[in-house]
Amino acid sequence: MARHVKDKRSSAFHRAVSIVGVILICMALALVAAEYVRVKSAGSGRAGRSSDGPPTAGSGTTCPLTGEPAPGGRVPKRPALAVMVDNYTSARPQSGIQHADVVFEQPVEAYITRWVVVFQCHGAAEVGDIRSARNMDVSLLAQLSHPIYVHAGGIPPVESNLNNSPNLINVNFLGYPAITDHPPGRYAPYDTYASTSSLWGLYPKDTTPPSPLFGYSTRVPSGAPATSVHVPISGTSDITWTYDPQAKQYLLSYSGVPATTASGQQIAASNVVVQVIQIFRGPWAEDAAGTLEVQAKLTGSGPLEVFRNGVEVAGQWERTAREYPTQLLDSKGQAIKLQPGLTWVELTPSTTQVTVAQAGGSGAGSGSSSGPGGASSGGTSSGSGGG
Repeated sequence: MARHVKDKRSSAFHRAVSIVGVILICMALALVAAEYVRVKSAGSGRAGRSSDGPPTAGSGTTCPLTGEPAPGGRVPKRPALAVMVDNYTSARPQSGIQHADVVFEQPVEAYITRWVVVFQCHGAAEVGDIRSARNMDVSLLAQLSHPIYVHAGGIPPVESNLNNSPNLINVNFLGYPAITDHPPGRYAPYDTYASTSSLWGLYPKDTTPPSPLFGYSTRVPSGAPATSVHVPISGTSDITWTYDPQAKQYLLSYSGVPATTASGQQIAASNVVVQVIQIFRGPWAEDAAGTLEVQAKLTGSGPLEVFRNGVEVAGQWERTAREYPTQLLDSKGQAIKLQPGLTWVELTPSTTQVTVAQAGGSGAGSGSSSGPGGASSGGTSSGSGGG
């Protein structure tokens, strides 16, 4: 009898131990799952896409900034690299542009434009020429998941704002002579170049790819057939994009002259985004003549025209905060999907007259009929747009 009671107690004890063990295992699994979700959501502390937050860092087999298959089947473990490249007439032809993922064309002094050239999935043996930063880049680049931003200096208040921005890594390239290239036949101030590998090499421990900036689809959206778009920002930056149906690309020209890279290749893009923005000036002088810094409001909303596959889709852009990507929305508020490939964003002053040539030779205009320094107002530009 005593042995029977002892066996029952032993059996009960083992059952209790088993139950406690199962509970502890379940708790451990729950903790592991919670930690996995936390790490997955947090990533490296950068912005992530969700219904109520900025986008999640990209990964996998699709390039986050082009929507194309990643080279070798995997997205490179590196951040977005943004380089400020000059576009004054004396700076042409530039190098490395054909290898970019995204290019932002922005107005500076006298409405001369510069390019913020963004690389991630691919690199360039030489990119340039590299010129000075502008203040609007603090807001522009915040949507690229903490990119490396390379430029050739800037006025003190701009440098201060870039250094204090939590949304980018500021690299004044003038401090890196060891990796600076000066190609033969180029002369100051249009002779500052670098390879993208040397620039990524400045931060070898930064291995987090950026978030997807736009949505992509090979399906062509409904829209008006359009053969070209004319964006006359200024006399030196009188832009025309013409669609090539054979290549399914838009070809860039300035004042009717094809824009080429140093290799002789005409600059082409799969998508052209005309993002109309409000421009204002000041409070700082950008040059010795006292020309005030060109500023832009890049959050909020405004008119938009997207060109892809020979089709124009009109709508509006929206961006609720610096860390959030710019949304491209059609007239019904639905996201406009881009063709996989290089996207060229024209940050266009609201005073610029944009004209679209439609199939059959007809044209449609948008924007106002004139603008400061704009070609449509007969204005001309001089100078090199600061440093």
